[in-house]
Amino acid sequence: MLQIAFIRENQEKVIKALAKRNIDAKSVVEEVVQLDENRRAAQVELDNTLSESNKLSKDIGELMKAGEKAKAAILKEKTVSLKEKSKELGEKAEALAAELTNKLYTLPNLPADIVPEGKTPEENLNVFEEGDIPVLHEGAQPHWELVKKYDIIDFELGVKITGAGFPVYKGKGARLQRALINYFLDKNTAAGYNEVQVPHLVNEASGFGTGQLPDKEGQMYHSTIDDLYLIPTAEVPVTNLFRDVILNESDLPVLHTAYTPCFRREAGSYGAHVRGLNRLHQFDKVEIVRVEHPDKSYEALDGMVEHVKSILQELKLPYRILRLCGGDMGFTSALTYDFEVFSTAQDRWLEISSVSNFETFQANRLKLRFKDKDGKNQLAHTLNGSSLALPRVLAGILENYQTPEGIVIPEVLRPYCGFDIIN
Repeated sequence: MLQIAFIRENQEKVIKALAKRNIDAKSVVEEVVQLDENRRAAQVELDNTLSESNKLSKDIGELMKAGEKAKAAILKEKTVSLKEKSKELGEKAEALAAELTNKLYTLPNLPADIVPEGKTPEENLNVFEEGDIPVLHEGAQPHWELVKKYDIIDFELGVKITGAGFPVYKGKGARLQRALINYFLDKNTAAGYNEVQVPHLVNEASGFGTGQLPDKEGQMYHSTIDDLYLIPTAEVPVTNLFRDVILNESDLPVLHTAYTPCFRREAGSYGAHVRGLNRLHQFDKVEIVRVEHPDKSYEALDGMVEHVKSILQELKLPYRILRLCGGDMGFTSALTYDFEVFSTAQDRWLEISSVSNFETFQANRLKLRFKDKDGKNQLAHTLNGSSLALPRVLAGILENYQTPEGIVIPEVLRPYCGFDIIN
């Protein structure tokens, strides 16, 4: 959530920044500023009324001591009306504050200066590319055919149990999936991330804290009886570990990693590009989350990008890194780098990771602060990244490592799998 003081003092800057997201925010910004002025005016009137009431109470006490009960009675009548006025003003200020907060929830984060202009994914900026695209043998197949051939993932069985987008992993497919999870966690912990296991359902406050609510409410599975949401990413519970927390500056940075299943409704997803593992409703992901000092968050973002690069280099998958344009960035992000792996059998790039800096946007919602050297509380910066999302990594391995004899396991994964080929 954007800070109201910043909006109030930088209205044109906010409007211009949000225009990079292709949002005309002029009317909303003006409404937010007006609501804030009304709220502050109501609060000032309330404070003055309470101050007057407190002064009268002291005066009444002194009059009673002096035995002037008649004068005290007149003042008591006045305090009754002041208390009624205070109650009305309190309710007004509270209602205006709630309206202001709800309006602020509709504004996305401001893009960083280096975010490129653009409206569509085609306008994202390719900033890095590495790895040779393999030349496959004649008759090479996409992964949805390979998993049938080797009986390692069963999409139809998932439909029977649950529905489309909930695959069943079998045999070496299940073992390869588990190997990837363990490999990713080991890489992350070796890089200094502390592993945590977190709940897979979160309350509404957690969804609001990281910005999934209300923006992505339609994409989240909601258990209405308990009013809990299945997590779309481990970012939500891991970052919410720090909701309403004040850290010491010496505690920073905080680095966490977690494996969780993730659940997304993906409403409206259809077509050839969502076949097989390309788009699922339940999938596994290993996440990295950082809480950083504002002065060091972009250095940390660069380090996260390098970390994900090192994983893909060890897997020896061809990949590229995109700096997302304003029109393709997520609601909460100030700057995002997307990683894509090339699927040779599908002849297309598949997104496998997003690494983002949210600056103070999530921290403001979470009330996540740190006490600086002067003893003042400041909002921290939060960052997160996929390290990595499994379905499309698995699809890339199956397709790019296929041979006439079977699917060769990347060398770095063989100690985790216990086998070196799927045949």
